[in-house]
Amino acid sequence: MAHWLYRLGRFSARRAWLVITAWVVILGLVGGAVAIFMGTTSNDFQIPGTETQQMADKLKADLPDASGGSGTVVFTSTDGKAFTPAQEKDISAALATTTSIPSVKGVVDPFETTATLNASQAKLADGAKALTAGEAQAAAEKAKLDAGATELAASKAQLEDKQKQLVAQKVQAAALPADSPQAQAAASLIAEAQAKIDAGMAQWQAGQDHLVDGKAQYDAGLATLAAKKAELTTGQRSADAAAGLRFVSENGKAAIAQIQFKVSMDAVTPANRTLLQEKLNTLGSKGVTVDYSKEITQDVSALFGISEVLGIAVAAAVLIIMLGTLIAAGLPLLMALVGVGIGVGGTMSLTGVISMSSISPMLALMLGLAVGIDYSLFIVNRHRQQLLAGMDMRESIAKATGTSGNAVLFAGLTVVIALAALSVTGLPFLAILGLAAAATVAIAVLIALTLTPAVLSLIGRRVIPKRTWAKNAAARTSHDAEAAGLSAGETTARDDAKDVARSARGWGGLVTKHPVISLVTAVVALAVIAIPAMGLRLALPDGGSEPVDSSAYKAYTITGNDFGEGMNGPIVVVGSLPAGLDKASATELNLDVADQLRKVHNVKAAIPLTMSSNFRTAVYQVIPAEGPASSSTVQVVHDLRAEGVAIKADHGVSIGLTGQTAANVDVSAKLGSALPPYLAIVVGLSLVLLILVFRSILVPVLATAGFLLSLVAAFGGVVAVYQWGWLGGIFDVPNPAAVLSFLPIILIGVLFGLAMDYQVFIASGMREAFVHGQTARQAVRTGFKHAAPVVTAAAIIMTSVFSGFIFSHLTMVRPLGFALAFGVLTDAFLVRMTIIPAAMHLLGKSAWWIPKWLDRILPDVDVEGARLVSLSETGSAAKHADPEPATAG
Repeated sequence: MAHWLYRLGRFSARRAWLVITAWVVILGLVGGAVAIFMGTTSNDFQIPGTETQQMADKLKADLPDASGGSGTVVFTSTDGKAFTPAQEKDISAALATTTSIPSVKGVVDPFETTATLNASQAKLADGAKALTAGEAQAAAEKAKLDAGATELAASKAQLEDKQKQLVAQKVQAAALPADSPQAQAAASLIAEAQAKIDAGMAQWQAGQDHLVDGKAQYDAGLATLAAKKAELTTGQRSADAAAGLRFVSENGKAAIAQIQFKVSMDAVTPANRTLLQEKLNTLGSKGVTVDYSKEITQDVSALFGISEVLGIAVAAAVLIIMLGTLIAAGLPLLMALVGVGIGVGGTMSLTGVISMSSISPMLALMLGLAVGIDYSLFIVNRHRQQLLAGMDMRESIAKATGTSGNAVLFAGLTVVIALAALSVTGLPFLAILGLAAAATVAIAVLIALTLTPAVLSLIGRRVIPKRTWAKNAAARTSHDAEAAGLSAGETTARDDAKDVARSARGWGGLVTKHPVISLVTAVVALAVIAIPAMGLRLALPDGGSEPVDSSAYKAYTITGNDFGEGMNGPIVVVGSLPAGLDKASATELNLDVADQLRKVHNVKAAIPLTMSSNFRTAVYQVIPAEGPASSSTVQVVHDLRAEGVAIKADHGVSIGLTGQTAANVDVSAKLGSALPPYLAIVVGLSLVLLILVFRSILVPVLATAGFLLSLVAAFGGVVAVYQWGWLGGIFDVPNPAAVLSFLPIILIGVLFGLAMDYQVFIASGMREAFVHGQTARQAVRTGFKHAAPVVTAAAIIMTSVFSGFIFSHLTMVRPLGFALAFGVLTDAFLVRMTIIPAAMHLLGKSAWWIPKWLDRILPDVDVEGARLVSLSETGSAAKHADPEPATAG
């Protein structure tokens, strides 16, 4: 491999303009693709197959009006007092104008909604009074009917008694002679009495008919009252269910409007977001302050911010200090910028056809800048050393590419493996993120191996400052004077002795003189730093993680203070109702389900929102007691799902959860379960690669163990700052909360790759010295001495680049920038430059042990460039030289 890279470097140096032109053309083509095909990025971290996604798809099919995105707008009075009637009208009028925006479907006016709710409450109160009055009237009517019935019964009893008496009289009259005056008189009296009885019976029947009519009217009134009571009960249950949902605060000083969009929030263009804010910001002249939720303000169209530029500026300063000339310092920066231009540009050009999270190009940008600078720096530094040692220009470029370039290739391959392995996690957005970053790193490697040698050929001797040239010439003259009269062997032995003496000084000498103390101290330090990692809690960011002065943070805070933390993260519950229901029964069933949802611990409100036209799908909004990223809300999501079993048994309704809060919980859980297999894959593949590179068993194992130490230390730092709030004022962490849920898996991939970068550069120098004849322990010092300056500079540069993202305009990137910067610092200085040399010094020759059978079957990749030692312009290198004349020099 070293020989092949030597030839590639030599070709690039001889055909400099051809190589440069090729990369310029590629950069231009990528730029054109970005201009033509670039779409928008998103922060929609859905996972296909999860309950959240299934319910979202169900809503889109059954209730398309409820499937669009939404955001909230928070209004407060500038003077801190309650809204005036005029301000309320101004807010309502401004909200009405937003419906003209193409993406906006509708708005929930807080004052109009509150007025409607208040009117409903008043109507319910009036209905309750009317019902009470109706029930009282019905009771009076019932008493009257009962009295009438009693009176009719008594009258009928009297008539029946008289009839009995009359019958007895008829019997007595029948005993008298028929033609006697007594019989005639009795018959007359009997007839008269019978007529009175018949008249009484007729009067009773009329009364009875009137009583039946009254009873029928009473029964009808009673049925009406029952219907009104049922309607009133349903209305009251609905009102009680919505009691926990407010749109205007109790003190009247804050109001929340909801903006419903026709499309998902990620599909709302920056232009429409801006237009919405412009229309509502006019309220500032009316004494109203307007703040927007994160969903509305978030614009992921810009990659660079001021802080990112500052990080690059620090990296440039380090390069200038190290290399001493603007031309040499600018070369690694230029290589990195070309690399990210192609890598990130290619990534952005795919956003028109691939749904991509906003963090994908950001991670590619971070890594592309960091490794792009470092990889070119390693080759430039080797080239400078060789030039100062008297090597020919093109020979130096070729050998620098064959040696340091070999290390760059395998270091980059390790990073690419770690990032590409994100595609096996089963998380689409994470796979795209990893592949985009891996592609950018691969491009950085190609640029370092081709474009860097080409530009070095054009720069020539200007890669080294004139002062350094003069100082080196004086040193070489002094060296030649001292070597006068000595044989070549004696001169080499003397130089080797000096090199050995120099390697015993400095940090490497100190660590190897006291390896046990150094090893134990570094391990204990990393273990202490890692302690907070035991409390690691994962979630996706909410408005509380935004900058304190941002509109999103203010909206989040005001909502939490005036309406309850749960209003910042409502949970959407989707119910599947049984068939055959009418509207009334479906409504009643929905209220029963809402009542049961409300019984779940830490649920503040559960409100039936809407139903499909066939009454088969219902939507409920659940308001938890705390914010979306809190541990209690995560538990509410789990408890609601558990309660679904009882709801199905009691009411025949199947429920599922969706919405951003539930999705965040699902994403975090999925990411947590993907960590162990991902770590196993990355470590396993990289161990194989490192065994191949170093032809050793213990060096790769030691490198991996060191990585695990730096990883848990990085986790500890992240938890301390972003979850516990330590140094929150310095790092702008106003509201410490759970750690970004996909930070651990990204940190594992990226930090492992970068840690192996430094491992390759330091250990390859040690192996190079060992292969070239030094003892194992002395090789540790020699390799460290040659690699430490450039690795130190590279680590500072990489930390500077990552640190620039700690204050990024995209808050989701901030903890990732901190984790990478902190992880690189601890890994470079505590692990690679302390633990590794100390441990390898203790191991001695056994560090390079490998079973003979394995040594025989492994291909020799010659990462230390041992085969290039004997190459020269006139020797074997001439066989591979390009016969055409050089185009640059």
